[in-house]
Amino acid sequence: MDKILIDTDVVLDFFFDRVPFSEDTSQILSLCEMKAIEGYITPVIVSNTYYLLRKIASHTKVINNLKQLLSILEVLAMDKEIILNALNSNFKDFEDALQNYAAIKNGHIGVIVTRNIKDYKNSEIAIMTPDTYLKSRISK
Repeated sequence: MDKILIDTDVVLDFFFDRVPFSEDTSQILSLCEMKAIEGYITPVIVSNTYYLLRKIASHTKVINNLKQLLSILEVLAMDKEIILNALNSNFKDFEDALQNYAAIKNGHIGVIVTRNIKDYKNSEIAIMTPDTYLKSRISK
């Protein structure tokens, strides 16, 4: 079974219904809900998503949305080692570095799904857009 890290931009595509991107994200989240794939996020993604959604919705609504998301996704652990790896990396975006090293430390994540591919060019893990990831599943 595929194990994927779903990056912040992809989660936000879903919550903000950013068409056409939200359609692919909805399909990926449906696959997670059906247990066809295992989807992961990090505490940073949860925090960033809360912060951005809170600008347009009540605390209660945002919390309920995040609880629903966490009912179908797992959360990767983050620790000092991950933070130091991110700080010492060649990643230009610190948040992306954190996601990358959390996925690496997990040891089972095969793909980071993001629309921000260029910022992951230093990753050891496969990087795919949601569209590319879904197409790769069809060809398996």
